[in-house]
Amino acid sequence: HLVESGGGLVQPGRSLRLTCTAPRAILSTFTQYTMGWYRQTPGKQRELVASITSRGDKNYSDFVKGRFQISRDNSRKTVRLQMDSVKPEDTAVYVCNARSAENDVWGQGTQVTVSE
Repeated sequence: HLVESGGGLVQPGRSLRLTCTAPRAILSTFTQYTMGWYRQTPGKQRELVASITSRGDKNYSDFVKGRFQISRDNSRKTVRLQMDSVKPEDTAVYVCNARSAENDVWGQGTQVTVSE
């Protein structure tokens, strides 16, 4: 599975950067995957935060536009989520996803808590 890192406790208005590392099983085909970050809070459905295609096309949910940036490094097989100007409502477990025509891989998530 994918491995997320970088979560933790952060104050409102500050920044945090999450990193997702691909597992060995998809290293050789990493560039074929659309990579995405989702988030989940108790009692709510998992929601898309941002995604980036193999070509580098990016998509953001409205609630993070202008604050979060997704990027990928195909040489290192990683995808990052730069979170700026975080808000308490950004508190969630952030989960990484890799999706291709043949495969759908998830990470276990990393907790992000935005609080004073």
